[in-house]
Amino acid sequence: MHIEQHKLKEAQFIASPNHSERPDGAEIDLLVIHNISLPPGEFGTGRIAELFCNELDCSAHPYFSDLEDLRVSAHLLIERDGHLIQFVPFDRKAWHAGESEYRGRKNCNEFSIGIELEGTDEERFTDHQYECLAAVTQALLRRYPGLTVDRIVGHSDIAPQRKTDPGPCFDWQRFQSDL
Repeated sequence: MHIEQHKLKEAQFIASPNHSERPDGAEIDLLVIHNISLPPGEFGTGRIAELFCNELDCSAHPYFSDLEDLRVSAHLLIERDGHLIQFVPFDRKAWHAGESEYRGRKNCNEFSIGIELEGTDEERFTDHQYECLAAVTQALLRRYPGLTVDRIVGHSDIAPQRKTDPGPCFDWQRFQSDL
């Protein structure tokens, strides 16, 4: 994989309006792994991109009513089949972590890259997703020197009171050996 102008050449790019500038001098030095499905447990619906682009019809499913005014994004989404979508360039702050803290530093969005895996806490992720995630991570590690393998965490690690993802079905050992 190749990164040019803070975008993965191999990814489909769909611009999300939900991003902002990083603080002056902020070094990208954390990678956060998430999971998401909309509605929960349903895959391939296209609703994740709609959410990240503020285009989700919140009347289309009862679960969506709580998402009406939510403004979120991630840098990347890896779908079940390994399809890769980028929503925010890496030099911009995506709104993926929310209230968070890593090693005493608050607001992890300011210094992290967020990758969403289409999935749930209760289902295994696909081989395609692990292969894509490993290739993306290797490219990120090459491009951003502040990122290291020991600075890759789950959303649950930086927001443990609020979040459980990527969940117990995410195979950290497999992912780390793939790197």
